[in-house]
Amino acid sequence: MKKSEWSDEELIQILRQMPKIEDNRHPHDVYQNIPRWKRKSVQWMFPGIAALAALLLFFILVPKFMDGNQQSVDKAAKSESAQSREMAEGNNTIKKEKSQDSTPDSPKMAAVQSNMERTAIYDDEIGNGQVLTFWIPDEQVSFLVPVSNIVAKSQGKTWMDLFTEKASELKEPEWGLTDYYPLNASMNLDQQNNRVLVDVPIGHQYGQGSANELGFMEILKKDVASNSTIKQIKLSTAGNDGIEFGNTGMTSELMVSNDKNRAFFFYYPQGSEKPFIVPFNKPFNDVQSALGAMKGDAPISGLQKSILPSFEIENVGNEGNTLQLSLKSNDQLEDNQQTLLCLEAILLTAKDFGFEKVAVSNSPITQIGPFDLTKEIQVPLAPNKRDF
Repeated sequence: MKKSEWSDEELIQILRQMPKIEDNRHPHDVYQNIPRWKRKSVQWMFPGIAALAALLLFFILVPKFMDGNQQSVDKAAKSESAQSREMAEGNNTIKKEKSQDSTPDSPKMAAVQSNMERTAIYDDEIGNGQVLTFWIPDEQVSFLVPVSNIVAKSQGKTWMDLFTEKASELKEPEWGLTDYYPLNASMNLDQQNNRVLVDVPIGHQYGQGSANELGFMEILKKDVASNSTIKQIKLSTAGNDGIEFGNTGMTSELMVSNDKNRAFFFYYPQGSEKPFIVPFNKPFNDVQSALGAMKGDAPISGLQKSILPSFEIENVGNEGNTLQLSLKSNDQLEDNQQTLLCLEAILLTAKDFGFEKVAVSNSPITQIGPFDLTKEIQVPLAPNKRDF
């Protein structure tokens, strides 16, 4: 812009020479004009300020809102991911448990196998003890059940001393059997004559009824035969020779013989899931016939089959003192408690026929409980181990 040629003083003089201008408007009118302009400006500025404030709030809040949404999304994603992991872990756990259930060497299966128990007494558990066997009537007094235990030997005491002591400790009602012991009689060992002396009191109950007297005599003979090699029992009443029985009459002596060639069956007392393994009181011509009979129930009521359909024997033979059993090929045989009981019934039957061992071949499994089927199995010493 071109610089002015006039000085300040010259300009002042020129303005003073200009005509005077007067404003005839009332001062109030002038004042009114000024606020109108200001109010209009304010009216225009408020929306602008509001818009600016909204814009500022938008820029302030939107990041937080976006961050909050993102956190919610992240949290939901994490929750969903955690649920997915839990579901995956649950599936893996189920698969693992199934795998353990189906794997013979798994700890779970090993625990199941460790709970499987032999019910008979075997040579490897005797130690310095002695086996005692008591013959006890079943609950219906239809047959006799052998019950055995290992007792500690005591210096100066005979097997008869231990037998009479332990007779009072039997738990027949708890086992589902007839409460029969101790006998209402004194039993002593006559070592000089190798016989057992049995003396009953006057008024004893054993001569009342044929079943009662026959049961008493049969129990005496089985008790002596199972625990000794003695062959004679001497009977007396209050020290006098003989016992008067209602049907048999006066009897002074019983001869003891070991029962042989019997088949063993299952007996389940009422309410019990654990059977006794009990011999049928009739002998068989050979072990093959006995094993065949054990596939069905015995003629005596209460004795049930002891050989499972899955334990299917194809051939029976012998090699010296070992009973040879060859099984039919099948996938049904399982390593469980019921199969173990079945094998023990076979072992006890083999023992009754004079065998010392049993060999099983062509089996789909190699182990039944503690028994290794790849090796010969020793027969038991006595059946039905129970704690006195």
